[in-house]
Amino acid sequence: MAKEIKKVVLAYSGGLDTSIIIPWLKENYNNCEVIAVSGNVGQGTELDGLEEKALKTGASKLYIEDLTEEFINDYVFPTVQAGAIYENRYMLGTSFARPIIAKRIAEIALKEGADAICHGCTGKGNDQVRFELAIKAFAPDMQIIAPWRIWDLKSRDEEIDYAEAHNIPLKINRETNYSKDKNIWHLSHEGLDLEDPANEPQYEKEGFLEMGVSPIQAPDKPTYVTIHFEKGVPTAIDGVQMNGTGIVSTLNKLGGENGIGLADLVENRLVGMKSRGVYETPGGAILYHAHEVLETITLDKETARVKQYLSIKFADIVYNGQWYTPLREAMSAFVTETQKTVTGDVRLKLYKGNIINAGVTSPYTLYDEQVATFSADEVYDQKDSAGFINLFGLPIKVRAKLEQQRKNGSK
Repeated sequence: MAKEIKKVVLAYSGGLDTSIIIPWLKENYNNCEVIAVSGNVGQGTELDGLEEKALKTGASKLYIEDLTEEFINDYVFPTVQAGAIYENRYMLGTSFARPIIAKRIAEIALKEGADAICHGCTGKGNDQVRFELAIKAFAPDMQIIAPWRIWDLKSRDEEIDYAEAHNIPLKINRETNYSKDKNIWHLSHEGLDLEDPANEPQYEKEGFLEMGVSPIQAPDKPTYVTIHFEKGVPTAIDGVQMNGTGIVSTLNKLGGENGIGLADLVENRLVGMKSRGVYETPGGAILYHAHEVLETITLDKETARVKQYLSIKFADIVYNGQWYTPLREAMSAFVTETQKTVTGDVRLKLYKGNIINAGVTSPYTLYDEQVATFSADEVYDQKDSAGFINLFGLPIKVRAKLEQQRKNGSK
């Protein structure tokens, strides 16, 4: 009942949904206290003026929690190490940001003695699951309010009407009202013309892309970059040591300038529907590529194969909001073990949306030029391959001979 809820902690971004939720909560829950919490995961200028806006629209206070470095080190890099990309294209930018934000919101709600946690996720989306699974992991008895599942507003146009009626300032208008999510790792675009997969994304249109440019508009000259990894974690760019935030920010700039990391896909949402989105992940695309290149010389074949097919499950786990589960922890332990030798340098050439290999080295390389060479060598006896082929092909040979016998016997 509404009267039982006196204090609500709201996951607050300052966007359309959460801007109108504050007055909506107060109207529908007996003028309850609303405490807004914003997790800073590198969304930049979106945080500007957030406190003033939250207080003006009825919040009693706003927490802005700086989670960026923790987000990169504890969520992003482990996912890159796993090689986990959802449905071959989506680099999980929103997916692994939600658990860390929701965890902090749950911690603050418990500290504040809140009666409920509220989020602005729609009933059609994945984020409602990601937020609520994380909340259940850290505040299992906390009541959750999801306005989109219970209020009378049915569209973003109606939300804008509500905001205008309540004098809530918005940074968007009806014509450019894409649904976006931004953090240091990526920017997603959904809605409007993108809802029809037949429509081409307007990459060259001014203002559409925010983290970079279209490959068509990228420079005609390539950019070279060298990334150093220690046990699968990127630690330096072009010889300059950096923390996680510095690594991603630097690669975002280089990748964005060269039209890297654009993905247009129709994905299968957890809730059952297909959804079309356009993603900008310039630095992430470079890191995934570089890490994969380094593993080609540092992982043995069988480990690489097992890791490759487990990466699909890892991506599903992240996408589905199951970060705080025993399975994810166990899979991360496996990944960490595989990364012990993934140390070295990867040189790449960035050119008009393309990432081109330009050399890889590692002190733990498994590539032996003497063995692999087409020139004369003293370490590989080519006559040995005949016996190998006889054994490897034995099942095929036996089956063929038995088939022949059966055919001859039936005549």
